[in-house]
Amino acid sequence: MRRPETSRDVAAADSVRSARPPGLSWEWSPAVLGALYALPAALVVIDDRSRGLALAVGVLPGAIIGLAPTRRARLATVVLGASIGVPMLVGGLLAGVPVIAVASIAILGVVSALLAARSRHGQIVMTLSLPMVGVGLSYSDIATAAGLAALMVLGSLFACLVSMLWPERPASRRPTPGGPTIDYGIRLGAAGATAAAIGFALDLEHVGWACAAALLVMRPTAEMQRLRSVGRIVAVAAGALAGIALVRLSPPAAVYSLAVIATIAGAAGTHRSHWYVTPAFTTFLVFLLLLYAQPETAAARFNERLLETMLGVALAYAYGLALPALMHRLHGSGSRTPTGA
Repeated sequence: MRRPETSRDVAAADSVRSARPPGLSWEWSPAVLGALYALPAALVVIDDRSRGLALAVGVLPGAIIGLAPTRRARLATVVLGASIGVPMLVGGLLAGVPVIAVASIAILGVVSALLAARSRHGQIVMTLSLPMVGVGLSYSDIATAAGLAALMVLGSLFACLVSMLWPERPASRRPTPGGPTIDYGIRLGAAGATAAAIGFALDLEHVGWACAAALLVMRPTAEMQRLRSVGRIVAVAAGALAGIALVRLSPPAAVYSLAVIATIAGAAGTHRSHWYVTPAFTTFLVFLLLLYAQPETAAARFNERLLETMLGVALAYAYGLALPALMHRLHGSGSRTPTGA
């Protein structure tokens, strides 16, 4: 018989629900800070849309990560920019030799999981740096990859300087998530390597899109991965459609400038959301960058981005959820003592 709920049970359940952030959260202070982060990109895009939009993409990581409570801790924003920009350059270097690129992704998956099991910095390597290596596979032109990496570092440096204007606040203690296992690292590397291998085999224009999607979606916990899988597909589609809609209006440069400010402010203001909304902002900026000079390619770009995202998510599901469930079932059935022996 199920015992009746006590007031303590109800209070505990309410506490768990209140600890989880709302599906879509908005905060004005981070949004204003994000708008300030966006100012250099918004000014550059008026004169040079390509460089301005690329700089906006570089500022996004600082906006998404949120404001650290102390000024000393905010210095890590520059390190974050480097840990995102430099791996992209590494991916660009690897893209010249597909076999080495695929093998490197597989190995880096294991190494990053081992690092993540030991420290928070390792978790950044696994959740951000590794996917950016995958993104870099789309940029076999080393000059382009180096330029994007430099813009990300510059963007994070500017974001760090602006963040120093915000007052400090007491630091809240966050629970340390459990580290991933070596088994998870092997599956993570396999998912990214498989996506990269398919991209190279099919000679996709953006090899890194499916690879990055797989690496960004996979998480050690099944619940979080399911949430990110659905969220990424929906967010990518929404961001791409919004970008296409704006480009087809053929707006003046000033509208692009306002769009940059609104996008980075939106990414910063919603960074605490439980739903995975970040890809909508990144995809929006990427589509403006890809389409502003070639709006007639919008439909092809949309299909390419969405299909490759779905490929990455499917591979993440296969390696992150389906394979462990299958192994658990096989292990469970194999461990039973046969009857009549």
